[in-house]
Amino acid sequence: MKKEINPKETTRAYAFEMWMKAPMPMVTLFKTLDVSRLVRVSRKTGMKFNMLMCWCIGKAASTVKEFYLLPEAGKLMQFDSLAVNTIVENKQGEVSSCDIPFSEDLSLFNDNYLRLTRAVAESGKNHDLPDSMVIGTSALAQYDIDGAVGMYSGIFNNPFLIWGRYKRSFFRTTLKVSFQFHHTQMDGAQAARFLDELQRVFRSL
Repeated sequence: MKKEINPKETTRAYAFEMWMKAPMPMVTLFKTLDVSRLVRVSRKTGMKFNMLMCWCIGKAASTVKEFYLLPEAGKLMQFDSLAVNTIVENKQGEVSSCDIPFSEDLSLFNDNYLRLTRAVAESGKNHDLPDSMVIGTSALAQYDIDGAVGMYSGIFNNPFLIWGRYKRSFFRTTLKVSFQFHHTQMDGAQAARFLDELQRVFRSL
């Protein structure tokens, strides 16, 4: 569920005043993450690497209160649930969007991920969860990229992560991630804390 709240009664009051009407309010951070454990877990359990990435993103975001807020159409909205979006190739050879509700239960999240992405791939219809604060993702897993900055449309203000192919070395496997967010929703400190927490979740999986 989501509801409109008064920005002046939140810790984002100053940010809302400063950035809500800014022509380019998005900020992007880049970070190299150690995904060695994710790769091992994926191989051992048969769970998809992308699913594990999405679950870890939801898990890390759930610890940062700013993720439950989002500016929409000049208003500040508060949510009581999170979802992670993934892009799915459908049977027409095009791409569709699929929102996966976040659950602390990895097994349940995996079941929902497989069921919903399969349905979207077969139908070609997006699966949207408008009552959840959705974290966007885009995995360009076939390509070596150093980073990407998402497009700001002025319509979707959701936080967004992009990554490419992970890189192996003798001792670890790393992945470069870009994280774009609306400055009204959070500041750089909260965004950096989220990325640090994401690394911690990887290591504790």
